Formats: sequence, structure tokens, C-alpha cells
Amino acid sequence: MIKLYNFDELKPEEILNRDIRAEKNVEDVVDAIIADVRARGDDALKDYALKFDGATIENLQVTQAEIDEAFAGMDPYFLETLRHAAENIEQFHRQQVHKNFVMNDRPGIVLGQKYTPIEKAGVYVPGGTAAYPSTVLMDVIPAKVAGVSEIVMTTPAGKDGKVNPVILAAAATAGVTKIFKTGGAQAVAALAYGTQSIPAVDKIVGPGNIYVATAKRKVFGKVGIDMIAGPSEILVLADGSCNPAWVAADLLSQAEHDRLASPVLVTDSEALAKAVQAELEVQIPQLPRAAIARASVDDNGKIILCTDLHKAIEACNIIAPEHLEVCVEDPFGVLNEIRNAGSIFLGRNVPEALGDYFAGPNHTLPTSGTARFSSPLGVDDFVKKSSFIYYTRDALEAVAPRIADFAEREGLHAHARSVTIRYEK
Repeated sequence: MIKLYNFDELKPEEILNRDIRAEKNVEDVVDAIIADVRARGDDALKDYALKFDGATIENLQVTQAEIDEAFAGMDPYFLETLRHAAENIEQFHRQQVHKNFVMNDRPGIVLGQKYTPIEKAGVYVPGGTAAYPSTVLMDVIPAKVAGVSEIVMTTPAGKDGKVNPVILAAAATAGVTKIFKTGGAQAVAALAYGTQSIPAVDKIVGPGNIYVATAKRKVFGKVGIDMIAGPSEILVLADGSCNPAWVAADLLSQAEHDRLASPVLVTDSEALAKAVQAELEVQIPQLPRAAIARASVDDNGKIILCTDLHKAIEACNIIAPEHLEVCVEDPFGVLNEIRNAGSIFLGRNVPEALGDYFAGPNHTLPTSGTARFSSPLGVDDFVKKSSFIYYTRDALEAVAPRIADFAEREGLHAHARSVTIRYEK
């Protein structure tokens, strides 16, 4: 059963203790996999596909015929849903595109900033216990909007050596054609360093298990990464007028992801807290993934009872959750009080699943409290900023003494000389 706590009796570090560091044995396994992929390339990827996925792979790259077959065999209703979702995601992310700017309001001086898309992006799509076509849309479409010229997708194949057709249908909808049958830490290594078949990329995005997260951390610096994602989290902020069955269902929407997921309710209503506690016990046995949800709720779930709504929001800001549902009478009235959250779902009719699949904002979100300083995946993840400076000779001469003085005060005389030499006779 989910545990009940009083906020005033908890220390901040006890509210949600999340440690996403890998155990040493995970670190050792990932180190060995990365080294093996760097040394043996495609052969290592094929061996790992057989070892971890039970898949015999002859050609790592998914063929266009495989993509066409998956697309042709898909339920038309689902394909229409994919298209609607893709349109919503694209429209939202187009609002994130930055404009270059130029400042030339002083004689002889031009300053500015320009945005340039990265050239190659790697998108990791998990396999394993479930297929996530939504991840394909969420990770590929912002890269497309940003103007990335080459998008390389990796995802593990099943025992039949084929990629789940819903993943391929989503890839076709998003516009990806370069897809490779590899998963886990080995896929991350391949994207970072390249193999005979898989091109090295500039940045790797997408969620994965602890091995994937550890591999992303280890290749960071050789390539960029979006984030180190931990297990899924949901925090429901609810007042006493909420329907406890709805709240319980929303908590379970993330609890079913992973035994390590964190479903949390923060409320100022003891009656709601106890009603949700009871409702969870009714709903968990009804889930196909009941064992996973049970472990998540019992081991990592919390109900935090606060004296008032403002205290409840304080608890939310300390936790800095991946998903935050604001199920209160006036959600817009408290929106500005919320400082730390990956994605915010406003109102009682906005379940987290709406954001996962359809609304448009990205569902690749900061976890483990990192919403204190980081953001959802977006167009910004696929562009670089460069500043530029232009001075005429006269404009530089006007400030040369100040630059030289500044440099000399830092003991960097060559810096100073690089300016003054231009005006020596």
C-alpha cells in the first residue's frame, strides 16, 4: 500500500529520495560494451543483438521495404492518430524556433547571434517490455523542425530480427528513413563512435534503461546528449474536491512503466489522501502490468499531506517532478507559483497521457529533480548558437586602450599586444 506522510515532518531530502547513479557492475558492463563496439563495430552489435535480444541480425539497417510493409499493415485508425499527433507536436515545436539577431546601433560596430542546426542527430528508441512510437515522434520532430540534416534512429529488434511495426510506422510518419536494429548501451556507443554501417552523430537523444543512461553519460563530450533520464515520475497536486478514482488512475499511468517509477500525490485534504490510498488498492489488480505497478506504488509511491495549498506547492517545487498534474479549482491561479517541473498539466481534465501522446509539448522530460535546472527536449536541443563581432578600424581604435589595460591587469600581455600592434607606426 502507498505510504502516507505529513509534509511538515519530512526533511527535504526525504521527500523524494532518487539516486540515479549506476551500480559499479553496470558501469563495468557498459565500459566493456563501449570498448567492444569501438573495436569490432557491426560484428559487436550483431553479437549483442543475439545475446540480449535473442535476435539474429544479418543487416543492421532497416530496409525501405520493411518500413513500407509495416506502414501498409498498420491499422488506418492508428495511422490517422499518428498523423494528428505528429501535426500537434510539429505545431508546438515550431513556436520554439529562435530568430537570429543583429545589433548595429553604434557606428562601425556589428554584433549578433545566429542559430545553426547540428548536422547529425541520433535518436534512441527503447524496445524491451513495450514499444514506444510516441518516443519516435517526440524525439524526431523537434530535430526536423530545427533543421537537422541527418537523423539516425536505433532501436532493438525482436527475436524474429524485425523492428516492431508500430515503431517503423511512427518513423515513417516522422520522416526518418535511416533506422538500425540495435539497442542498449551498444547502440549508444555506435551512435557516438560510428561503425561500418552506423554513422557517428553529433548528439544522442532519447530515453532508455540504466545501461542506456550510463552509456550516454560516458560518451558525453565525444557527443552531446539530451539528459540522463531516471525512472518515470508523476506528481499529482490535488485539492479535496478531486475524484479519487481519477487521481489513482493518473498515478498508475506512470507506476506501470517501471518498478522504480515514482507516483506521488501531494494534497491538503486528508479525506482525499485516504480515498486515493484505498482506490489504488482497487485499481492495481485490474492492470495487465499489475506486478510492476504494485512494486512502484509500494516501494516508491508517496502521499504527502500538507496543511494548505501553498505548502503543497512548496512540496512540489522541492520534488521538481518530471510530470506535474495540477488538479485544483483554479490551476492558472497557481501556475506562477510552480517553479520546478518538467511538464505541467493544468486542470482536472488533463491526464498525463494527453501529453505523452497527443497534445504537442514534448514528453522527453527531466527526471530525478533535474527540472530544477533543465528543460524538456525541444528545438533548442538540436541547434547551436554562435555570436559574431565586427568592428571597423576606427571603432577598434576608440576602445583599444581600454582592452589593452584590461588584458594587462589580467597578466595577459599578448592579448593586449594583439590590439595595440594594429596602431603602431
